[in-house]
Amino acid sequence: DEETGYKNERIIYVEDVLSTLKQLAKYHREQFTIPFIAVTGSNGKTTTKELIHAVLCKKYKCYTTKGNLNNHIGIPLTILSVQKDAEIAVIEMGANHQKEIEEYCTYTLPTHGIIGNCGKAHLEGFGGIEGVKKGKGELYDFIRNNDGTIFINTDYDYLVEMSKGITKQISYGVQNAKYTGEVLKDDHLLEVKITNPNTIGEIKTQLAGNYNLPNVLSAVCIGKHFDVAENLIVEALQEYTPSNSRSQIMQHGNNTILLDAYNANPSSMKVAIENFAAMEGKNKMVILGGMMELGTESLQEHQGIVDLLLQYQWDKIVLTGKDYLNLPQNILHFITSDETAVWFKQAKIENAFILVKGSRGMAMEKILG
Repeated sequence: DEETGYKNERIIYVEDVLSTLKQLAKYHREQFTIPFIAVTGSNGKTTTKELIHAVLCKKYKCYTTKGNLNNHIGIPLTILSVQKDAEIAVIEMGANHQKEIEEYCTYTLPTHGIIGNCGKAHLEGFGGIEGVKKGKGELYDFIRNNDGTIFINTDYDYLVEMSKGITKQISYGVQNAKYTGEVLKDDHLLEVKITNPNTIGEIKTQLAGNYNLPNVLSAVCIGKHFDVAENLIVEALQEYTPSNSRSQIMQHGNNTILLDAYNANPSSMKVAIENFAAMEGKNKMVILGGMMELGTESLQEHQGIVDLLLQYQWDKIVLTGKDYLNLPQNILHFITSDETAVWFKQAKIENAFILVKGSRGMAMEKILG
């Protein structure tokens, strides 16, 4: 420092900290010849990543993204945290606009990739659902250009369409795929039957919701591809317990709560409501927060959620957020989760089964105190 004359050989002055971080990440990545698996998608990517990691850890020294450090700072930091004893790495990539995943690939250099799904998330940044497909599809583009391998859910026609030209594809899904499975039970926690290879059999997960079936199948598919023993795949998937307010079933007093307050967009809200409606339970209540980053489509998408809710019988519907408008009188409405929390405390709800879900910004877990 010219003014103070202060020098320290452990400090390196650079033009731009972020671009240096990315360059360091790329340099570090280039020291490895191990598989790097990139995971993206609109819904469920963190659960998918955690399940894949749990399975691979049964056989390999596997490094992965901590929590959801999946952005322009989190991804380089994750790559830099991969130690020299690594045998495999699983890197989660979040994105809310086009060209973002394309850039992540330039220094992650994935050898394998998986797009879980493309849903109505971050519509504002991507510019509608076609923009979401284009943005997430940047991972396929990198894999295609570098002769990598994808793990693909062939139940989704649009992924099949997007993956054209990629020669190495390993498929999973409900049918017509290399690895297949079906839901056995999802009245509370999800039980899955792997139908191919049928030697794997049944898996009793700690996950709530049949929408986790593809996440489980992707982990089976990747485990098998990397030669993890079938009994260890089952063990990993049965042991994994979600955290961070992601689809957890918990007791709160004498109420049972299905808490999914980590994130929400129209696609994940829809499956959460439909799944909860199909679950067995008495005195079912729905407490939902608003959805963020939907741009001009926000009011319409919130109305779509209200219309869906009204197709089912609930003891109570409680909505939080400014974008829920013109609600029928039987729906309670608050603007903030703090207001909802006050109501919940005063209402003294007993013996209910309650779905609590909303975008991260709504912090819906607050209502549980």
